[in-house]
Amino acid sequence: MVPVQAREIQRHTIHKRQSVREALLKLNELRADAILFVVDDSNKLLGALTDGDLRRGFIKGLDFDTPIMDYIQPDPLFVYQDEVHLADLNDLRKRNFLIIPIVDRDKVIVKILNLRINYSVIPADVIIMAGGKGQRLMPLTADTPKPMLYVGDKPILEHTIDHLAKYGMKNIYISVNYLAEKIEGYFKDGRDKGLSIQYIHEDKPLGTLGSVKLAENLEHEYVLVMNSDILTNIDFAGFFQAFIKSGADMAVAASTYHVEVPYGVLEVDGNNVVNSLKEKPRYTYYSNAGIYLAKKQLVDLIPEDEFYNVTDLMAHLINMGKQVISFPILGYWLDIGKHEDYRKAQEDIKYITL
Repeated sequence: MVPVQAREIQRHTIHKRQSVREALLKLNELRADAILFVVDDSNKLLGALTDGDLRRGFIKGLDFDTPIMDYIQPDPLFVYQDEVHLADLNDLRKRNFLIIPIVDRDKVIVKILNLRINYSVIPADVIIMAGGKGQRLMPLTADTPKPMLYVGDKPILEHTIDHLAKYGMKNIYISVNYLAEKIEGYFKDGRDKGLSIQYIHEDKPLGTLGSVKLAENLEHEYVLVMNSDILTNIDFAGFFQAFIKSGADMAVAASTYHVEVPYGVLEVDGNNVVNSLKEKPRYTYYSNAGIYLAKKQLVDLIPEDEFYNVTDLMAHLINMGKQVISFPILGYWLDIGKHEDYRKAQEDIKYITL
């Protein structure tokens, strides 16, 4: 089976020696995504070709026997693969650049980025914690691991993985334990989704971060760790950009929690002297949303084969004088821990976009 990304490259590229007729046929098949990138024998980007380029060529007197190199845009837009996360993809989308070749430093095409489908390309490996028993959701979880409970037309975990894929995060590890075979049998190696999915097997509970140490061959300089029982449409691109711009060592996504006091609140000092009165104030708190970004080298701080939580790492970093920032989730977020949460998710999924 040809990997999804390899198929996309094949669909959007044409060799410089192919004919105008072959180019027209490929452009017709691409429909809304009708742009071809002209390459040489090594798949090096030489130019771009659209229906409009061919039409303008015919107006100039070129014909079907003219080499396609005479029709091309010789300096097409492209992005280097090691700079994708720095590119302003929203600006490109607004300027109607929707199909973009991603190239290596030799300008060989390594990926086709479709901004109608992908929101970003975040250079992070993903580790999803899916080993828990979901006891508070019994009997629903008696034979089904909590991440595999359906919300709408697919499991909670599949909503998460599909959302991650929209942001270009393709290298995913799932930490499993309870009913692991149900998760592995459903997602397999991820190839059907154009992903690489590997599994981390916990022989014993290792906390929310202990199993990260077992992830082998991390490809990127950043790691995103998240719980598997979250339903969210978090803006991962905004999360990543905020993390990079801050220069922090770790970022924690936060959900907002509002408390409205239905009375006037007195603020007093240690001697019970009233300093102010706030009438029916509304307080906003930020709670841990179970989604974290960190530099890969922080994995070295996680102890081997020990129970270790994310909060342990956060405390350790703060004690070391490292910077940990929070990122508020402005969209939808729900932790599906109890039956009432699951019922809410089933209703909410009818109205939200993930």
